[in-house]
Amino acid sequence: MRNIALRLAYLGTAYHGWQTQAGLPTVQQTLERAVEKTVGAPVHVTGCGRTDAGVHALNYCANFRADCAIPADRIPLALNSRLPADIAVSAAVDAPEDFNAIGSCIQKEYIYKIHNSRIRDPFMDDRACFWPAPLDVDRMDAAAAAFVGRHDFAAVRSVGTETKTTVRTVHWCRAAREGDVITVAVCADGFLYNMVRAIVGTLVYASDGKLSPEDIPALLEKGDRRLTGPTMPPQGLYMRRVWYDGAVGEMMADWKRHP
Repeated sequence: MRNIALRLAYLGTAYHGWQTQAGLPTVQQTLERAVEKTVGAPVHVTGCGRTDAGVHALNYCANFRADCAIPADRIPLALNSRLPADIAVSAAVDAPEDFNAIGSCIQKEYIYKIHNSRIRDPFMDDRACFWPAPLDVDRMDAAAAAFVGRHDFAAVRSVGTETKTTVRTVHWCRAAREGDVITVAVCADGFLYNMVRAIVGTLVYASDGKLSPEDIPALLEKGDRRLTGPTMPPQGLYMRRVWYDGAVGEMMADWKRHP
């Protein structure tokens, strides 16, 4: 039995997140149906993370096990012929027997897009968070730097998913503007529930002067979610990069094919 890893991208607007939920459309369920039709047998597809309703993925990794004779380089075309237009598989590779898309992941990067303009752009609807009030990207970037390092991130975590520890290592956190779009990029060895959206909300608070970048270390130390910024809407969030060792890592490193 082969262990096949996939690289895919999806728009999350029409889905209630990645994970299968009874009676609701999800990315996992939709992908599993396409795989089952392709290989002719039931499968379980494991994803590299549980994205929430409305969240997107520019690069996402999933794996499944099946007795399948289709060469790996032909699997994307076979699956895409059975997938809706808002999900696309861009690559596949035979993974080691012990590979698991979530358990083997080394680190991930999410980005959050804010359309910071007085006028809405209909082509960015559900693709970015519309924010008409002016934002100070320099203050946001200074605040972002305070999240880098190994910390207890309970102060930017929503209750909803059990976890053994709220300590994570953030490798980088930065904010940059290009035209009317501000992009916040956060890379870490793992993420808590709504962690990126709460970090971005805290950066917006810093921009508005509701807290200063220098306040953030103390807020993380206190671990009180009520003292940090709001959880931003889901439509601005994208999983952008995922890191692995070996053949799967080489496949996922080709992320620059996607913006």
